[in-house]
Amino acid sequence: MTSTSTFGKDTPIDRPNPGGRAAVFVPSATADDNVMEKLRAGTGMVGFGNKDGSVMVYFEGNRFNDSSLHKWEDKIFKAYDRMVKLAPTVNKLSCGAEHLEQVGFIEGTGITIRKRDTLLQWLKFSNALDMAPEEVEFIPHYSNR
Repeated sequence: MTSTSTFGKDTPIDRPNPGGRAAVFVPSATADDNVMEKLRAGTGMVGFGNKDGSVMVYFEGNRFNDSSLHKWEDKIFKAYDRMVKLAPTVNKLSCGAEHLEQVGFIEGTGITIRKRDTLLQWLKFSNALDMAPEEVEFIPHYSNR
């Protein structure tokens, strides 16, 4: 018998249009090695739920050390932009919801953080606390700053 995973009721379903709402994720404590090997320390992840209960995640790990992508929120904005514009990328994965924990939302106007402690645990695990956002619940999109 196979088990199924489901995402939370607050997780948006289906890919959003530009400006639409998507979930912001970090790996869960139960994320398996196949998921973790794709994610660099401090990776920013956005995504949505699929009708089959899986989650599609677009991510940015700043593999090439671009200084404009040092902060966690800049990675989130980059991954979101890639997702809503359907840009070609290898920085996406579909996985079971049990491998991720939703920490907030992103819309065209910015990022709303609902589980700051969980986000900080991911960044601490990644040895990337210097990438953490300021202690605010809402981070405006860079075009609104």
